Amino acid sequence: MTKIALFGAGGKMGYRLSSNLKGSRFEVAHVELSPAGRERLKTGLGFDCVPASDALDGAEVVVLAVPDTAIGKVAAGIEADLKPGTIVVVLDAAAPFAGHLPVRPDLTYFVTHPCHPPIFNDETDPAAKRDFFGGVAAKQHIVSSLMQGPEEHYALGEEVAKVIWAPVMRSHRITVEQMALLEPGLSETVCASLLDVMREAMDEVVRRGVPKEAARDFLLGHMNVLGAVIFEETPGVFSDACNKAIEFGKPALMKDDWKRVFEPKELADSIQRIT
Repeated sequence: MTKIALFGAGGKMGYRLSSNLKGSRFEVAHVELSPAGRERLKTGLGFDCVPASDALDGAEVVVLAVPDTAIGKVAAGIEADLKPGTIVVVLDAAAPFAGHLPVRPDLTYFVTHPCHPPIFNDETDPAAKRDFFGGVAAKQHIVSSLMQGPEEHYALGEEVAKVIWAPVMRSHRITVEQMALLEPGLSETVCASLLDVMREAMDEVVRRGVPKEAARDFLLGHMNVLGAVIFEETPGVFSDACNKAIEFGKPALMKDDWKRVFEPKELADSIQRIT
């Protein structure tokens, strides 16, 4: 069995990973500093935690399921115990992109992140329909990157990724730089911001007298049909009235240079703030 040392095993993300790794072909050593996290692992999954040194002994893969702001500190703290050839798996591109991992050419750095269950899906099971994050019941796609290390390590890294994010549909191989374009660039800076604006817009029409339930139903329904057309989930075209609203709406809502959020310096600044 391939041994995995899982750091942050009892945390919000780590517990999900611990649950998915249970029963896999991997031998997992769980590391968790928080008493609450250790208790959660024990009562919820029946796992006991071990000291970091014991977890790293013989581990071929080390998974850092810790917050972005702690990646650098945790990685530096275990660096001396990482044997050459160890695959270090990080769950977000921010810290690796920002240079927070140790400068160790003899280590493999593998970065993986979930796409989360798509809006347009074929889920029918009630648990899957309510699994918005993924990694529990709903199918999702994932992205992964071999940041450094021998090519043959990609297969093992991807195998681990498919287990921890299961159930997985498509697995996309991209670069760390491309992952940074996707997050925080596309998913957070753009998508999350615009969704937050849409929520503010809904609240505004409610303030102007529309019943909240009616406004919410109307907005979410239109997000569904408009999104299906815009993202080519279904063939269709907008009405002349809708196209005219878009033509005049975008300049009113968006700055002309809004795509600068994808420029390298803007991404670097954003990631620096995150980490």
